[in-house]
Amino acid sequence: MDRRNMLKLPLAAALMVGVSGGAVLAQGGEKKVIGISIPSATHGFMGGLNWHAQETIKRLNTTYPHIEFVLSTAGDASKQVNDIEDMIATRNIDALVVLPFESEPLTAPVKSVKEAGKWVTVVDRGLSEEGIEDLYVAGDNTAFGRVAGDYFKAHLKSGAKIVILRGIPTTLDNERVEAFEKAIDGSGIEILDKQHGNWNRDDAFKVMQDYLTKFPQIDAVWAADDDMALGVLEAISASKREKEMWVIGGAGMKEIVKRIMDKDPQLPVDVTYPPALISSAIEMTVLNFESDAPMSGRFIIGSRLITPENAAKFYFPDSPF
Repeated sequence: MDRRNMLKLPLAAALMVGVSGGAVLAQGGEKKVIGISIPSATHGFMGGLNWHAQETIKRLNTTYPHIEFVLSTAGDASKQVNDIEDMIATRNIDALVVLPFESEPLTAPVKSVKEAGKWVTVVDRGLSEEGIEDLYVAGDNTAFGRVAGDYFKAHLKSGAKIVILRGIPTTLDNERVEAFEKAIDGSGIEILDKQHGNWNRDDAFKVMQDYLTKFPQIDAVWAADDDMALGVLEAISASKREKEMWVIGGAGMKEIVKRIMDKDPQLPVDVTYPPALISSAIEMTVLNFESDAPMSGRFIIGSRLITPENAAKFYFPDSPF
């Protein structure tokens, strides 16, 4: 598979047939086992993703009772590797939907699943080797970084000083940071430092504390994640430097979106990256077996800037995230 190709699929029509009508198409009700391996709910975004995964399984169990779903969650890469090996050895899965905890350690195990003749869908955090998976579903990580970078470039003067918090070391984190840096190139904005906050509020708090100690001038922070943004804001508040800098996170957490709606000067905008992308990945994997529609390729969900003017469209108070 050429990962450069976008998925050529009438997705809305295919999903509507697949999950609303209950019709079994291509395989005539043949039993299939689909393994789903995702990180545990270690932070808000992943909590939302876990919730969407469980809700999608419930819905599809009703529509496709002959399909069995095996869901596992892992708090680290080694447990995720063990979970996937167990799915192959004891559950005889026909397909794997995997969101890698980290790219490098999951590449070989997922490749083994593919070499065993199973369908592989990789979600969000890509593998360190291209071309292993049949289907890749993710947000647009290049746009995620670029949209944030464009905002920084438009709203900071030459000579402004910023700090960056990176996520867990993964291909998607690399894509985001590279796109952000490219977007601000030539602006005169100085990046003082960039450290991994691991998409974790507590880790981000510690990283930001270090930044605040080292740098007397910080004009803005790219936290690159809403959980990390909250940790950053806590550190800024503890240092009494709230009026010196603003923060941009990412993903569309309802708490952050509400503060944007209320025009919080510390949180001027946010960038979307929906945790419901796991639902698309699971449903499209099912349709590989239940439909004649082509499913292999890349399905990329765009990133948009959330502003005070449009924030109400992205605010879902009943959402887990």
